[in-house]
Amino acid sequence: MLPKPITLALSSLLALSCVEAEANENKPPAVSAGEVARAGRHGHLAPNSRLRDLLNHPAFAGFGHLILPWDNRPYDENLALSNLGSLLPYHSHVRPEIVVGALNRMIDDAANGKTIFHDFYTAAQKREQPAKENTGLFFVRGKPGAPFAIISPGGGFSYVGSIHEGFPYAVTISDKGYNAFVLKYRAGHGGAVATQDLAAAISYIFRNAERLGVSTDNYSVWGSSAGARMAAAIGSRGTASHGGDDLPRPSTVVMAYTAHSDTSPDEPPTFVVVGEQDAIAPPSAMERRVAVLRKAGTEVAYHAYKDLGHGFGLGTGTSADGWVADAVRFWEKFMKSKN
Repeated sequence: MLPKPITLALSSLLALSCVEAEANENKPPAVSAGEVARAGRHGHLAPNSRLRDLLNHPAFAGFGHLILPWDNRPYDENLALSNLGSLLPYHSHVRPEIVVGALNRMIDDAANGKTIFHDFYTAAQKREQPAKENTGLFFVRGKPGAPFAIISPGGGFSYVGSIHEGFPYAVTISDKGYNAFVLKYRAGHGGAVATQDLAAAISYIFRNAERLGVSTDNYSVWGSSAGARMAAAIGSRGTASHGGDDLPRPSTVVMAYTAHSDTSPDEPPTFVVVGEQDAIAPPSAMERRVAVLRKAGTEVAYHAYKDLGHGFGLGTGTSADGWVADAVRFWEKFMKSKN
């Protein structure tokens, strides 16, 4: 749980951001008219495309609403995609070109006949627990048969920030040749429920690995903020302890800016990043975890980046620029056999 003052401040920030988004929705296009036209001809989105263009895009038919952070809330469909950061109160450095670029990668995959969205709960499970309708896996492919990473974005368990620290991570990981899944979990139900969704999603991938074209050896779990708590919990206790199948634990855990403290005596190798100015998950909190893991003999890579606060995502153009690629290299060190 976030401290009450921070929660209240972030709630106020969300309200202010929504007002600012409405005020800015008629600003001049973020790209030239020629670029917009070229994007339109290829079915691509652009920073000055509107939310309705995303929600109604044929590539996202049936699940476009799950791309967005908040469950069961109305959106201003006239909101420009360049203002999507206003929907992410716990996040910073949201770059429209990166958000749109990742969405366009999925659009291209769909246009090439690839299935980009998977339900990991059955229709019967969703009828029994309707909140499970707000779940799914987005799949960005790497090389066939390569290991997979599964990414849990953050959002304080109130929303799921896939557009900022899910899809862009997945594209970067895929560009390195690995398969990447982005988890849409149930928001607003707390960490235990969200981690159950992560365990169920990993179990789904293992059961369907051949059809999906992924290796289950050497998989990694990634998370940011609230999502990092989920990733760490799977690394510590495994999937079965959270209601999933009895599966091997991940080969590597990648954690971005969280204060999660629970550990087990035998933790997977862990890659940790945080901003030096993070007031929500201070470096001191992450450093305590790093010290515990290292004392237990776990290999840890720890990076604290200058002039950054919470929720910086890829960190493009900041001191954290390139950290996802660094995390992939760390993961590769612990693969039993490389593809």
